[in-house]
Amino acid sequence: MSTILLVIHLLLALALVVVILLQRSEGGGLGIGGGGGGGGGGSFMTGRAAANLLTRTTAILATCFLLTSIVLAILAGGGNRSSSILDQPAADAPPLDAPLEQPAEPGQPQVPLNQ
Repeated sequence: MSTILLVIHLLLALALVVVILLQRSEGGGLGIGGGGGGGGGGSFMTGRAAANLLTRTTAILATCFLLTSIVLAILAGGGNRSSSILDQPAADAPPLDAPLEQPAEPGQPQVPLNQ
């Protein structure tokens, strides 16, 4: 189930990138519209209609992408309820009520004698 949903999620991401890149930006953009090429009197869609279609497509794809993200997050977190490592006591830690040990007194330095 999650594998199929993940593949759909990736396809939605790719489609969303393509639709966003097709939209006309303020500087001319990669997509439809703009000054040169295509266009003319007998075009399939006007610039306004194409912009509306791409805007609606972007909104629908973004909504589907968000929903699949939420479902994947729920599926990923729902299977295993592992506790935090902070909840588990450490194996080599002293009990909390144990008295603190005093540090050892330093011994005399062991310096080799040069004779």
